Amino acid sequence: MPSAGLEITGLTHSFGATRAVDDLDLMVGAGEIVGLVGRNGAGKTTTMRAVMGILRPDDGQIRWRQRRVTDPDRLRFGYMPEERGLYLQMGVLEQVAYFGRLHGMDRSWALRAARDLLRRLGLEGREGDKLVALSHGNQQRVQLAVALVHQPELLVLDEAFAGLDPSAVDTLSAVLRDEARRPSAVFFSSHQLEIVERLCDRVVILERGRVLASGTLAELQARTPRRLRVKVGGGARWIPTAAGVSVVEEDARGAVLALDAGVDAQVVLREALTAGPVETFAIEEGTLADVYRGLVSP
Repeated sequence: MPSAGLEITGLTHSFGATRAVDDLDLMVGAGEIVGLVGRNGAGKTTTMRAVMGILRPDDGQIRWRQRRVTDPDRLRFGYMPEERGLYLQMGVLEQVAYFGRLHGMDRSWALRAARDLLRRLGLEGREGDKLVALSHGNQQRVQLAVALVHQPELLVLDEAFAGLDPSAVDTLSAVLRDEARRPSAVFFSSHQLEIVERLCDRVVILERGRVLASGTLAELQARTPRRLRVKVGGGARWIPTAAGVSVVEEDARGAVLALDAGVDAQVVLREALTAGPVETFAIEEGTLADVYRGLVSP
């Protein structure tokens, strides 16, 4: 288990008749990156706002290092909201340092930390530019710098990767890994499941305000049917007939088969060999997107 960090137990909150979060439990340990995924309205933003004290939940506890979280604790948190909140006419370096000073840093310390972060985030040379002059992706980098400048113990990021190009995604991912090694606890939400899969130690899937599943990717994959990729050569199209085996998809690389629990893959291999030379026979791990689609109803 990860070391003590953020612990949420029984978190419940409604907006009128709508239950946004329903008895939610999760934890994020120091040095751990945890991804929160779910459709729009699943409760991700409400959960993060409750952690940051932006809203007071109807019920439940939010603890930091095994005690109830306080406002002084939150000064040691870093937050990147879904609705970005920076000053468009303010210079980049000046702005990042300003937020550092709001967290208690003196001016020289804040400026040094801001310059270092802007360099790490690929914004060296843009320190004097006004935020409005930057592209969307570079504004995102500045927003992350603001969340990081005071070296937070917990980093809470709501849709940090939204709208970023692959280069910016790689840069932000590297910075988050560095933060986890520091070690900070990193908690972020995203609709981009391939990023969550690549970056996170654990994943929490929300549906209608409740935890539908949580664990490492391997633990979540174990909840879905085993998949095989099989390609039979010789030009013949092979369709398996064994009980408990179904074709998920077919392409030039062969057929992807789903195997029910208890089905012996060797039975499938023997059947494939009767159809022709087997060129490919391999277990294919499902992606996080596959897991998500299998667990969340359309």
